[in-house]
Formats: sequence, structure tokens, C-alpha cells
Amino acid sequence: MKWLEFLVEPFRYPFMLRGLIASVLTGIVSATVGTYVVLRGMAFFGSALAHSILPGVAVGYLLTGGAKGPLFWWGTGTAIAAAFGIGAISKGAEVKEDTAISIIFSGMFALGIAIISTVQSYTVDLTHFLFGDVLGVSSQQVWLIAGFGILIVFLVLAFYKEFLVLTFDPVLATTLRIPKTFFEYLQLVLIALTIAVSLQTVGVALMVAMLVTPAASAYLLTRRLPVMMALGAAMASVSGLVGLYLSYYLNVASGPAIVLTATAFFGLSWGIRSLRGRAARLE
Repeated sequence: MKWLEFLVEPFRYPFMLRGLIASVLTGIVSATVGTYVVLRGMAFFGSALAHSILPGVAVGYLLTGGAKGPLFWWGTGTAIAAAFGIGAISKGAEVKEDTAISIIFSGMFALGIAIISTVQSYTVDLTHFLFGDVLGVSSQQVWLIAGFGILIVFLVLAFYKEFLVLTFDPVLATTLRIPKTFFEYLQLVLIALTIAVSLQTVGVALMVAMLVTPAASAYLLTRRLPVMMALGAAMASVSGLVGLYLSYYLNVASGPAIVLTATAFFGLSWGIRSLRGRAARLE
């Protein structure tokens, strides 16, 4: 009974239950899209994009008088615009891709912090932007996360074959006359939407961890793409659940707790992979 009470106690509060639903939904979406981020080596792009939406969110915050509801739409619009911008600069600039991304990343992030610093209570607000506020998620925001999450997963499944070919064999994609540019930008938009969806849960600073870490953990355990997506989604969902328990009982911030749990899963996956390698060498 004590263990049952231990498990049930946090979720007697509606805000904890909403936080759990938002964390699980965010984890599933992040791991699904993050699979392509890991396989295509786009982790730095994801980090840059996550930080590039901060100015838009900051402007939205100022224009709406601090209302949290509209921030989702400001974050979504800015994320999509930043995705197209970074994609265009990466393809058309005369500097290397990582250099172009780094310039956009640092400049946009600094602009966002500069805008937020004009608010008197910027310290608290900046903390929410950077590290999320999953326990402050409203019912309306849960429905938004669910709606956009379903849309993102649907698009990933609908264009599964095209994304698969583009990820593993771009030359074959050209041979099959798959519109590479269209699907590359569609993938960027999906990453942008995933970041916007996850903004409330883990925040800007920790978003890239949820986008990369669960997918990377699954990558260590399997080479089959569908299994990798499912395993990553499961790890991300459990990370959200465990992170909320840690947040409740240890009185720590929920966003960092979720990310630290996901990091622990990566360490466990790495250990399992190492044991498998040793066992294979002994046979």
C-alpha cells in the first residue's frame, strides 16, 4: 500500500496529471523526429533551431503582456521561419554549414536574451523559457500539444519511405526522382514544430536533449528504424514519468529532471551495448 500511495500521490493534483500527459506526448514526438536528427547528424542544427526561436517567443511575451497561451503560436511561427532561414543559409552561404548555423544560433539566442532582459521580472521569465514549466501546462496547451503531435507523427508515417531513402541513400533518392528539396525542408519544418511543441515541457536550453538523447539511446540498441523510433519514444515517455516523480519528491525543476533521466537511459543503453560487444568477442 505504501508503494501504491507513493506512485499515486503526485497525480492527485490536476497540474501533475496535465504535466504527465504533456511530457509523454512530447517524448513520443521528440523521439520520433529525433531519430532522423540522430541518423542524419543534425544534432547541432536542432540545437541552433531550438535557441533561434527565443526572440520570437520573447517578442510574443512582450506584445501579449506576459500571457503564456499565445507563446505556443509565436514559438511555432518563429521555429518554422528559423528552420527555413537556417536551411537557406546552410545551402547558399559561402561559409561552411556548421559556421553558418553557429552564427545564426548565437545571434538569435543573444537577441532573445536581450529582449527578455527589458522586462523587470526577466529572471523568472527567462528561467521558464530556458528550462520549461511543464507543471504550468494548461488543459488548452495539452490539447495543442496532442493535436500537433498527432500531425507530426502522421506526416512522419505518411512519408516514411521518402524520409528513409533520403536519410540512408540520397543518391538513390535522386535516381527515384524523389523531390529532395521538398522533403528536406519538410523535415526541417517537422523539427521546428517538435521544438515548438516541447517548449513548455523542457524549455529552449534542454530541448535538444529530448530531441537527441532518447533517439541516440535507441540507436545503441537497434539498427531497425521502426524499432528505433518505438524504443526511443518509450524511453522518452518513461523519462517524462520518472522526471515528474523526481520533481515532486526531490523538489527539483521538472525539465532538468526529465532530461537527466533520459541521460541515465543513454548511459544504460551504452552499458548494454558494451556488454553485447564483449559477449560477441568472447564467442
